[in-house]
Amino acid sequence: MAIRKTRNPLTILLVLAALVVVAAPAGYFVLVYGCGEREDRLAAALAEDPALNAAPDGARKGESYRECDDDDLFVSVGAEFSHEGSSKDPLARHREAARAGGWRPSGGDPDCYTKRLDGTTAYLSVDAPSAAKVELSITADRQGSEWC
Repeated sequence: MAIRKTRNPLTILLVLAALVVVAAPAGYFVLVYGCGEREDRLAAALAEDPALNAAPDGARKGESYRECDDDDLFVSVGAEFSHEGSSKDPLARHREAARAGGWRPSGGDPDCYTKRLDGTTAYLSVDAPSAAKVELSITADRQGSEWC
C-alpha cells in the first residue's frame, strides 16, 4: 500500500494549528518561564543593602540566602544575626540600623520598612525568633506588590 501525498489546505492548517497549540506553551516554559536576568539583578541589589551586611554592635552575622519564586518572580534575600548575651529588645539595634540606611517604616508594623531599590519598592522585615537570634529579609518584585 502506497502512501499518497496530501495537499489538502485544511489538513495542513490543522497540523500547523496543533503544532502551535503544543509548541507555544513548551516554548514559553523553555525560553521565558521563571526567574531570569532581571530578577538576578534585583537580588544582587537587595543583597548589597547595608541592612543585611552590617552587624550592629553585639551582633554577629550568620547565614544568608538569596531566592526567587519562578511563578510570581519575587526575589527575597536575608541574613541571620546572633547576639551574645541577652538583650531586652534584640530588634532595637537592627531597627536603628535600618532607619540609618534609609529604610522607612511601612504602615503600622514596627518591624517592616520600605525603600526604593533597583527601580522598585523593597520591603525589609525584621524578626526575632529568639532573644539571641534576629532574622532580616528583603523582598521585592517588579510588579509593585506589597510585602508587609
